[in-house]
Amino acid sequence: MDSTAAPQTGESPFAPPLPGNPHHHLGPRDPGDAWVEGDRGRFWGRFGSAGLLVHDAAKGILLQHRALWSHQGGTWGLPGGALHQGEEAIHGALREAREEAAVPPENVRVLFTSVFDVGYWSYTTVVAEALEPFEAAISDPESLDLQWVGIDAVGSKELHPGFAAAWPGLRSKLTEARRNTGQA
Repeated sequence: MDSTAAPQTGESPFAPPLPGNPHHHLGPRDPGDAWVEGDRGRFWGRFGSAGLLVHDAAKGILLQHRALWSHQGGTWGLPGGALHQGEEAIHGALREAREEAAVPPENVRVLFTSVFDVGYWSYTTVVAEALEPFEAAISDPESLDLQWVGIDAVGSKELHPGFAAAWPGLRSKLTEARRNTGQA
């Protein structure tokens, strides 16, 4: 497993729906949907969090424009969120990407993972390639927009601070992985 550093923003990439917000989830919440706090800051996801960075050779990287009511709302990042208890990060990232962006897990192949770990909380970026083209679709209220963005244009977006710090390393490793599979 690879480990790419992300900034120590002290906040998580994902926040719970705010009380009184019309977009809050109805019904029981998963026990993983909670903040954890420690000496390195406050993070979303009692059991950690994960996100999916999916690359389509023809379209680019799938980015999510985060809902304004979410933590770091209005920035661009990856579909993802809190892991369920006992859930593997790859499974959680694929589940969250399906829930938030209608990413069909059978249409992607995982290339590698990158973990940001502060000891009491971790965020796993699952990097995958699209095997078959698919149309992403907003499938829950956590997104303002979804866009396929060319690799060279990702950095021009107003990125979530954690993703912005991790992107250069992720981009480099994605380029290397594509080269090793003959896709560069």
